[in-house]
Amino acid sequence: MFLKKIQLKNFRNYSSLEFEFKKNKTLFTGKNAQGKTNLLEAVYYLSALDSTRIKKDSELIKFGESITNIKGTVNKSDLDIDLEVLINPPKNKIIKVNGIKKNKHKEFIRVLSVVSFSSQDLSLLRGEPSDRRKWLDLAISQVYPQYFEKLAKFNKIRLQKANYLSNFNISKEMLDVFNEQFAIANSNIVYLRMKYINEIKEIAKEKHKNISENELLDIKYESETIKELTPINEMTEIFKKALYENKEKEMQRGTCLIGAHRDDICFTINNNDARKFASQGQQRTLILALKLAELDIISNKTGENPLLLLDDVLAELDDKRQNYLLKAIKEDIQTIITSVDTFFFDEEFLKDVDIVNIKNGEII
Repeated sequence: MFLKKIQLKNFRNYSSLEFEFKKNKTLFTGKNAQGKTNLLEAVYYLSALDSTRIKKDSELIKFGESITNIKGTVNKSDLDIDLEVLINPPKNKIIKVNGIKKNKHKEFIRVLSVVSFSSQDLSLLRGEPSDRRKWLDLAISQVYPQYFEKLAKFNKIRLQKANYLSNFNISKEMLDVFNEQFAIANSNIVYLRMKYINEIKEIAKEKHKNISENELLDIKYESETIKELTPINEMTEIFKKALYENKEKEMQRGTCLIGAHRDDICFTINNNDARKFASQGQQRTLILALKLAELDIISNKTGENPLLLLDDVLAELDDKRQNYLLKAIKEDIQTIITSVDTFFFDEEFLKDVDIVNIKNGEII
């Protein structure tokens, strides 16, 4: 898999940009706030139709403009595939593959598989549960394209139920109807989240052990209701029971008290909660292992090497972790890196790297 070209129109601080990737390794340099991270965000958006940096798509549009357009050409299995996204709020975004409009995200997602590792990811452990859920949802979508549709359905039912609970006159019978749908949608999400966590943690454990010199990493999905991975139909029955037991509380408080929207991911190092007790170095080691595990999972599941985006992370890592990361990048993995300059890279690594400077949203 190789991203050959990207084109941007009114995206973040870019009025217009067209760039062709010529080598497997591309390094974008430039001072802070010039647009390096924005460019990587555009690449990631072509993969996942989302970004960890936004809450609404409209945030991607250049200030003063009304629409943004993102295009890319991907070579996959020796075929060129054109991707296009048009964001024009309040209308739904338009997505196209080879010029043909697609109505479902799953027909667009996974054409381009991407793993993104940024300095923002290093704060994942100390962030909010919603940050960790968003990381997990985006990671799952890279290997299970249908996941976003299931997540959208769950969120729709959850909002409908929440709106109903906010009313003064609530029928228990009507709430039972919502809970029936909610239990099924919730179980679909929790099942795939737990399945993915079980898969990635085994790979991440080994990588973490190598970097940290034998510290033991574990990752667990935390749900108030579902304690372990079981068949979806069993999860659904467990959740139905929990909803029934909490029905009165939800009616009194007027909100959804249990569900996938309240879950979290627990990371432990030597059985200690890394969210609370991990040192800065341990946090960086954990996230590094996690991102490298994401690469392996996508390669194993899809048979294609994903694109790797490294957004100014080398400056945040010590020499040992820098070396481990750079050596872990396979030659045939297309890697796009941003950095203030080339200081953190040795001459051997830079031999076959295309170095490009960005200034004020323009390629220099």
